[in-house]
Amino acid sequence: MGKLDNRVAVVTGAAQGIGKAVAEKLTAEGATVVGADIQDGTTMKVDISKEDEVRRMVEETVSQHGQLDVLVNVAAIVPFTPWDELDFAEWRRIMAVNLDGTFLTNHYAQKPMREAGYGRIVNICSNVILAGTPNLAHYVASKGGVFALTRALARELGKYGITVNAVAPGLTETEGVLASPHAESFDFVQLLQCIPRRAVAADIAPAVAFLASEEAGWVTGQLVVADGGMSHN
Repeated sequence: MGKLDNRVAVVTGAAQGIGKAVAEKLTAEGATVVGADIQDGTTMKVDISKEDEVRRMVEETVSQHGQLDVLVNVAAIVPFTPWDELDFAEWRRIMAVNLDGTFLTNHYAQKPMREAGYGRIVNICSNVILAGTPNLAHYVASKGGVFALTRALARELGKYGITVNAVAPGLTETEGVLASPHAESFDFVQLLQCIPRRAVAADIAPAVAFLASEEAGWVTGQLVVADGGMSHN
């Protein structure tokens, strides 16, 4: 018996990294998982910054499976742009996916959840909102918005039986991170963590699975930080 038996979940950003690990964990817990990503290799190809594509993602999930119980919004762009090089076009590019995408996925997914009187929304945030990590001002701002929106939606949707929470990973060893300049930060980050090793995507998925389950019915509007204790101060 899994804690997500008979549940249907949409996971965005499911092609790799944390999204892929979350999709695998929810599947292992018994959920029917619809993986969505702008990359190939998932159930649906979706750009979460585009309203029509997000609407289609939700409508097709409900038409195929009859319900939508869980949304985990992982899809995001993690840039590396020093503040002095950050222009408005790059700012908008990050906001379109990270913050607009969170609005759109949450907005459309909550509709069938409200009708059913049950729902679990988990938005992937980041511990950078606590640390103010450099070279990421637009990303930090977008993820701060994700957490603030999560808190606001928890207040708006609780009366419909829907919980809305956020999980904040720290620096995690994923394909995207390893291909970026952030890969050079692991040694420094490990010095700040309570647990002195690199995080992997599978470290993040169990916290998501808990918040996506019936067991977390009394937890909403929360930020669960999964970063090995880096930001425990």
